[in-house]
Amino acid sequence: MNLISILTGTLIAGVGSVWIAATLSFGVLARYTQHMLSLAAGALLATAFIRLLPEGFESGVEVHVLSATLLAGLLFFFLLDKAELWHHGHEHHPSLPTLDEAMVDADVMHEHAHAHAQADAHRHDRAGHTHAAPQGGGGWAVLTGDAVHCFGDGVLIASAFLASPALGWAATLAVLVHEVPHHMGDLAVLHQGSRRRWRTALVKVSLAGAVTALGGLAGWALIESLNGLLPYLLMLAASSFIYVALADLIPQLQKRLNARQTAAQILWLLVGMGLVIAVGLAGPEHAH
Repeated sequence: MNLISILTGTLIAGVGSVWIAATLSFGVLARYTQHMLSLAAGALLATAFIRLLPEGFESGVEVHVLSATLLAGLLFFFLLDKAELWHHGHEHHPSLPTLDEAMVDADVMHEHAHAHAQADAHRHDRAGHTHAAPQGGGGWAVLTGDAVHCFGDGVLIASAFLASPALGWAATLAVLVHEVPHHMGDLAVLHQGSRRRWRTALVKVSLAGAVTALGGLAGWALIESLNGLLPYLLMLAASSFIYVALADLIPQLQKRLNARQTAAQILWLLVGMGLVIAVGLAGPEHAH
């Protein structure tokens, strides 16, 4: 039963996020995509602090060891970001728009999509993910980076499901919402403004997203045989979610807005948190 839940959750997070991104990017809802940042930040923080960390600390492993693992995870993701920025430093352009700026409405998103995707490349190296601008070959660099990142997401989702079903679905939700803005950048790069390339781009990114299921399968096989790793993997998953929320998403929300925009931002942040809490209340707490 765990394996079925893991495969279902990873496919929802991996492929579902691509199709939601496509709908938001090129559908009538494009003007609302900026709210995905707040929703994703809320879901990631709630999953880490309300679901993953308590589950890990209740495992019986020494609290100081788990806290050190959490700290090491945060440092690891920080160093990955620094390494990626250093590697691409010669390409970085400080005036490129951030994700929410590039998505204020559909017209602005289409105008700046390619530039945003290049800027996004320097911010989305998490859990081993390297998202580079495409250089021929249909953007295979983008797809390869996506596949690696999605595989890591699958392992994290699998570890959450093996701790408890409710925790697994909360992790699925968190991965789903934080991958939507990222996949919007992927699609913008791969179709490069050409409607003829749109279907091909959607298929390619969907296949990369499906690698999440392979990561889930690998995580299930690994953790079932080495169950003692589970508390540490939960700490690493929490550090990944916290780092993405605080280093990537929250800074994009920290800008001067009017009262109505600020209220909407806070509302969507709370909606993201509320969804995670609701998922936790809806299912049984422990699978073991």
